[in-house]
Amino acid sequence: MKLSTKGRYGLKAMVDLATEYDSGGKLSIAQLSERQGISYSYLEQLIALLKKSHLVSASRGAAGGYKLSKPPEAITVGEVLKALEGSTALVECVDTCGTDCENVCSCAARPLWLKLQQRIDSVLESTTIRDMANDYIMQKERNLD
Repeated sequence: MKLSTKGRYGLKAMVDLATEYDSGGKLSIAQLSERQGISYSYLEQLIALLKKSHLVSASRGAAGGYKLSKPPEAITVGEVLKALEGSTALVECVDTCGTDCENVCSCAARPLWLKLQQRIDSVLESTTIRDMANDYIMQKERNLD
């Protein structure tokens, strides 16, 4: 599985929003763009996908901005990547949507792909945005030392 910039940048934005969650803070797209070094217009598209998947909510006005729609410990990395990427399948033949591969039942490599996919799914579903935010905060603190 190779993540596109959608998945990578979307996760970065979600982690940034998670760092503001406990204080009730909201971030504008401009703030997220500057803090994470992501193009404003591209970030707008990503936030729209996250909003459509009910992972992010928005409020208008002077004190408006974007925030996580539920606690960061209740959002898994898998949810975010599915919202942004669609499938997180390593190879097409292990995707939950099925496959057009005619060799799916006789493929010598498919058992390996299935094992790898199970491990990937396990990590994606057991890692929360809170976990990533905590790691990010520790990383930033180490860089200040």
